[in-house]
Amino acid sequence: MTLSARIGRMEESLTLAMAQKARELKAAGRETLNLSAGEPNFDVPQVVKEEAIAAINSAFNKYTAVSGTDELKAAIAGKLKRDNNLDYSPKNIVVSNGAKHSLFQLFAVLADFGDEVIIPAPAWVSYPEMARYHGAKAVLTQTKSENGFKITPKELEAALSDKTKIVVIGSPSNPTGSVYSRDELAALGEVLKGTKALVISDEIYEKLVYGVKFSACASISRDLYERTITVNGLSKSVAMTGWRLGYFAAADEQIAKAVTKLQSQSTTNPCSIVQKAAIAALDGRADKDIETMRRRFEKRRDLALGLISKIDGLKPIAPDGAFYLFVSHEALEKDSTAFCLKLLDEYGVVCTPGIGFSQEGYFRMSFAANEEVIEKAIAQIAKFADGYRR
Repeated sequence: MTLSARIGRMEESLTLAMAQKARELKAAGRETLNLSAGEPNFDVPQVVKEEAIAAINSAFNKYTAVSGTDELKAAIAGKLKRDNNLDYSPKNIVVSNGAKHSLFQLFAVLADFGDEVIIPAPAWVSYPEMARYHGAKAVLTQTKSENGFKITPKELEAALSDKTKIVVIGSPSNPTGSVYSRDELAALGEVLKGTKALVISDEIYEKLVYGVKFSACASISRDLYERTITVNGLSKSVAMTGWRLGYFAAADEQIAKAVTKLQSQSTTNPCSIVQKAAIAALDGRADKDIETMRRRFEKRRDLALGLISKIDGLKPIAPDGAFYLFVSHEALEKDSTAFCLKLLDEYGVVCTPGIGFSQEGYFRMSFAANEEVIEKAIAQIAKFADGYRR
């Protein structure tokens, strides 16, 4: 059998591969401590579950409009106005089966052979793979730890070319937890003025910030509003990972129309029941639950950061958002895959190699697990690092 060239350009997600290896070890009777998953261990807010049950009981189980119900898109528009001071009509919004699905479809309708996609590295594992799958060139632009692994105007300017079609910004970032300030986004916007480059702003961790203010990229200036496609969803802040509900908003209605056309020939509408439930996650009724989760994540961040910082040979980046620590282990081992596989085999702790995020010499650990697991896992990491030093 000959597979397509497209799938040959794509690598398997390393985060999911590590999680699968952990499941296999657990099935074989090995105790594992999983710090690889980007999944909150909290339950979905009760008000959201009640809306889903009501949708089932009212037989709201038929096809909806491909791009989402008018009611849900109105709730998304209301959220974007209330939280981000962004004005979008429902016709500029498309609802899909998760933010990852939104991103994949955006790359499909925007990226073509010969196009370049600028992706600041370290970067979420799927950005470059999506670009390559659709034939574009992923221009991985190395950022610096002293800048919080955020791309600077100078670095962006150096990466730009007449082939640049998309610039990807993730804020808060996976894997580093870095958050771009309003001034930093404005400075990047100045570099993009006069270019044809679009910005895909992945804001899935928007609600999970600690001691800083989140700024939506499209809210910075009129120019950035016109060129930015805002992507968001409910998996991280509302713990709705398995429900699969994401969306994007774009100033250019043609982008929404193109994605709707693609979605009509692939998945059709997102789950009707989840769409009903999602309204409660977006209109303010779940805000107290979201804030409760955010505060717990902040405590876990402080716990994990404090413990990891005490381990000789490891140097974590202090995150301002999301729920990950990105930790340098270069003083002990240069190869992140070797480091993480050995950690898993010898101590049963699952972390994700930095090379999966285009950054060698680091690993990513999630603090979305409960405090007991975090403490136990980091104690094992400390033993492991001590063995490396010897």
